[in-house]
Amino acid sequence: MTDEQREQLLDNWDSASGGWARQAERTREWLAPLSNWMLDKSELAPGVRVVELAAGPGDLSLLAAPRVAPTKVLCSDAVESMVDAARERAKEHGVENVEFGRLQLEWIDLPAASVDVIMCRFGLMFAVDPAAALRECRRVLAPGGRLVLGVWDVPGVNAAFSLLRDAAAALELLGETEGPGAFALSEPGLLRRLHEEAGFLELDVAEVAVPERYESVVDWIGTVVDRSASFGAMWRQLDDMQRAQVREEIRRRAEPYLQSDGSVAAPMRALASVATV
Repeated sequence: MTDEQREQLLDNWDSASGGWARQAERTREWLAPLSNWMLDKSELAPGVRVVELAAGPGDLSLLAAPRVAPTKVLCSDAVESMVDAARERAKEHGVENVEFGRLQLEWIDLPAASVDVIMCRFGLMFAVDPAAALRECRRVLAPGGRLVLGVWDVPGVNAAFSLLRDAAAALELLGETEGPGAFALSEPGLLRRLHEEAGFLELDVAEVAVPERYESVVDWIGTVVDRSASFGAMWRQLDDMQRAQVREEIRRRAEPYLQSDGSVAAPMRALASVATV
């Protein structure tokens, strides 16, 4: 991936930051099973030094902060507008022991062995070089430190994302993309291999179901437009006729998930992992 492509990726996430802010509370509820798994595996206690990478609106940071108080959690993202969204949410929730900053996944601007826990929910698969990102996590974690991750499992068990992407591709509206994506780390065994190559000692990987229900197909599309940098960027470039075509194609493909009241029950599953130094 070239520097230009890397900048485009960050620009897409910057454009998506408003949608992530709008969806923040809904997303917090949706991903509660995964968040709870990650928080439990982090073994948080007062004084534990925590960094959240690719934090978006900062869900995990806000949930972790009361457990480590008075120590401050460092909530970080590579995109300044995401950091701003997290900062505003901390104010709204009255959480004070969180500090904010920009950190890249592949070069974490922190001293070696300075962190006890790193959490990253749905960020690593968007790293241009996930192997380098894991090496950086290994570098900044203190002896006995823990890296706790959530990434998406294979497309076949994640219809809420893959079906929309496939529908757009079938209509030749989704161009060829290079670089990272939602399912970049879903290949069976890949997450374990990357951890081992980065020098982590123990790794526990679990499947965590995070199904979501949408009021309608329109609600489904709107939610994914808000949350997905790639799908959102594609959607914003379509005209009204093209959008109508995508909606109809999605309705056709979504029949197995449509409920009698018109809502959509979409299966979703994450891979959650905890590794130690």
